[in-house]
Amino acid sequence: MKPEPAQRPDAIPARLRTILPRALPWAVFALGLIVAPLIFSGGASLSILSQIGTMMLLGLSFNMLLGQGGMLSFGHAVYSGLGAYFAAHAIRLAGAGTISIPISLVPILGGLAGMLFGVLFGYVTTKKSGTTFAMITLGISELVSACALMMPEFFGGEGGVSFNRVVGRPLYGISFGPQIQVYYLIAVWLFICTLAIYAFSLTPLGRMINAVRDNPERAEFIGYDPQHVRYLTFILSSFFAGVAGALGAINFEIVSAENVSTGRSGAILLFTFIGGVDYFFGPLIGAALGVFFTELLSNYTPAWQLYLGIFFVLMVLYAPGGLSGLLVEAVRPKVLRRSILRWPLLLAICVSGLLVVFGAILAIEMLFQRSLGSDSELKLFGISVDTSLRMSYVVVGLLVFVSGISLRWAWVAFWDGADKPQTEIAGVTIRRTGT
Repeated sequence: MKPEPAQRPDAIPARLRTILPRALPWAVFALGLIVAPLIFSGGASLSILSQIGTMMLLGLSFNMLLGQGGMLSFGHAVYSGLGAYFAAHAIRLAGAGTISIPISLVPILGGLAGMLFGVLFGYVTTKKSGTTFAMITLGISELVSACALMMPEFFGGEGGVSFNRVVGRPLYGISFGPQIQVYYLIAVWLFICTLAIYAFSLTPLGRMINAVRDNPERAEFIGYDPQHVRYLTFILSSFFAGVAGALGAINFEIVSAENVSTGRSGAILLFTFIGGVDYFFGPLIGAALGVFFTELLSNYTPAWQLYLGIFFVLMVLYAPGGLSGLLVEAVRPKVLRRSILRWPLLLAICVSGLLVVFGAILAIEMLFQRSLGSDSELKLFGISVDTSLRMSYVVVGLLVFVSGISLRWAWVAFWDGADKPQTEIAGVTIRRTGT
């Protein structure tokens, strides 16, 4: 008698072959979270890693709206900021002995606060879609930002709400005073929430929000209310945003009006789009790069916002799929094979691209320093340039022009006779958001 498939000796290895490819990325992600502070062990490095973790979770929660649901929101910071305020007040009450709550569970309280306001504001905003939805979220963001200065009893006015995260007795030596303990708290919550958001994308609700994004009329035709689906997704997204806000509050020990500002909502949108809204791991990449711009690059040049804006524009024009889209295209077998066979042209592309970037940075820094009326001598990358001489600008301009021509030639020659990478998905994203 032929045995059942489940009783065959090769059944278990077959299951393992199915499970391992799915579990491997999560194992690598968890390992990266564990090892990162061991590599970057400095105090400033741990603080930056903690900020990257909270921004990653914010980006993932925002991408539940934009990437999975096609809902372009300009007020996502409202839910993370309000979650941070509630978390701050809870920690202050715990420090005063009014309530008893461990710091490790405060993110749940922040998530519930974000969800509560998602229920209130989402009922109004999700009644519309497309541009109308975006404008309503912008209006709510401005409304909450104004309330942050008009209600100092709760929001703390311009000074914000500060607190001490070390409350109660340490548990097994963990008091969350050292930055390393705060980082691992953020890492644990980031991993749990990332798993939950990914699981959501596989649920019937997650599939239906994709259907509503692509064709709301057809989703309504088969019996689903698009507004109801958007509303439920909005509530869940607000919960994860509140968790991220609470983690950010624990990290900085202060919450201010900036946490609910429109500027912060714009930063979340910017970083998520740079990472790539059409891929689940896109917001993770965008968050890391965004924190690099805001925290690291800002220490070296006052023109860091200009670089961020230029980078964003270039990504929209030439790689609308984001950095994650570029990575996916780069590992395609056809692209890898062509890169190996035409490595001299690939090397020419890299060298020319680096020269274009170098020349552009040099030109921007020269113009910026001259506009500020600072010292005429500019030292950058070990090179001293006199910004008062016209010949300096001519040389830099020629460098950018010649390297740009070389880059264009090498790029065309590299893709000669082959299909270029299919990263032109801007039209898809525009149709999804309705803008």
